[in-house]
Amino acid sequence: MLNSKAFKALAHPVRRDILKRLRNGRLSAGEIAEAYDMSKPSLSTHFAVLKQARLIQSERKGNHIYYRLNVTVADEVVSALMDVFGTQKDNHKEK
Repeated sequence: MLNSKAFKALAHPVRRDILKRLRNGRLSAGEIAEAYDMSKPSLSTHFAVLKQARLIQSERKGNHIYYRLNVTVADEVVSALMDVFGTQKDNHKEK
């Protein structure tokens, strides 16, 4: 069953943008931070929400933390949204 925290995590535009950036592979916290004009604690809060929702995973290497998209959970979210809204083909059948 889908983790409902995922929808809360997706509600914020910065978190959605972080996920978009991670689609192409892992990035360090510093690399992600360069894209935003916000404090490190604020950005850390966004990372924490995404991690609690299991949308991202982190790995520490030395002094750096790397984040990557958890594709399994991302796929579950997309699938759940497709179930809610249906496919375009399904919508045409009802009309």
